[in-house]
Amino acid sequence: MLAKVELHLHLEGAAPPALIRAISRERHIDIGRIFDSAGNYAFTDFWQFLKVYEAATSVLKTPEDYCRLTRAVLAESAAAGVIYTEAFISPDFCGGRDVSAWRDYLAAIREAADEAERQDGIVMRGIVTPIRHFGPEKARETARCAAETAGDWLVGFGLAGDENVLKPKDFAWSFDAAREAGLRLTCHAGEWGGPESVRDAIRDLAVERIGHGVRAIEDPALVDEIAEKGIVLEVCPGSNLALGLYPSWRAHPVHRLRERGVKVTVSTDDPPFFATTMEREYAALAEAFDWDAGVFDEIAKTAAKAAFCDAGTRDRILKGLEKTNA
Repeated sequence: MLAKVELHLHLEGAAPPALIRAISRERHIDIGRIFDSAGNYAFTDFWQFLKVYEAATSVLKTPEDYCRLTRAVLAESAAAGVIYTEAFISPDFCGGRDVSAWRDYLAAIREAADEAERQDGIVMRGIVTPIRHFGPEKARETARCAAETAGDWLVGFGLAGDENVLKPKDFAWSFDAAREAGLRLTCHAGEWGGPESVRDAIRDLAVERIGHGVRAIEDPALVDEIAEKGIVLEVCPGSNLALGLYPSWRAHPVHRLRERGVKVTVSTDDPPFFATTMEREYAALAEAFDWDAGVFDEIAKTAAKAAFCDAGTRDRILKGLEKTNA
């Protein structure tokens, strides 16, 4: 199995349905409506997906819940060959944007991540994300949480949620605060917001990575700009197909973007929601575009070099790729 690096993974969105069902039973919370008859998450479009996501997350009420969640998520990632992952974590869900409570949640997540690294060899780092449709004021509170806990483990700041709500520039204060705290920046764009949302994120937030970004393919000049600036796209093909953004793997623009010189990486986004894993992503991309092990190794190294971790961790991950993928 090839070693993999994942840059775009939502911690709550990676929650195994069985874990969420178990915790909901323990808490006597009825969220049966969000599952289908087979016990999988059920939704029909992106906006219903957001509601189901938030309903599933609502049963996670303590730092201990997040410790269990993190351990379960990293076990599944490691089983798919992931040796390094960056996960989006939001103080909106972890302590209600209260810095003291956020620290407790973060400590629990780190405890589980350290255990996973010892047992499964997978390294995790965190990226704080305000939720776009919660608004700029709550994003400021989230940015303060991020700034207070930035360091060698909490390494990035992003923006997730509904791209059709507000504009990137509305969150400029939060991104400036994160940047001043030493956090590196990414932003969801170019999924539902179209190519202009990518351009806005680059111009108004000065990000070095874009979450998704695939709609950039609709604007050749923007594709050239992304390639020239070396901006890295955190591409999640299976997610895009599951939500109906593209009709098939061969129709997905990841191959065309790569051919145009854009630095693309591969991630799962919210794997159990979209019935995917990193191993399934690789297999489907290989079938659709005849990508071989050399292409996937290059993509993994691109992701490692674009990771927000410190140089020592990056070197360790690159050596792991060399050892496993040689």
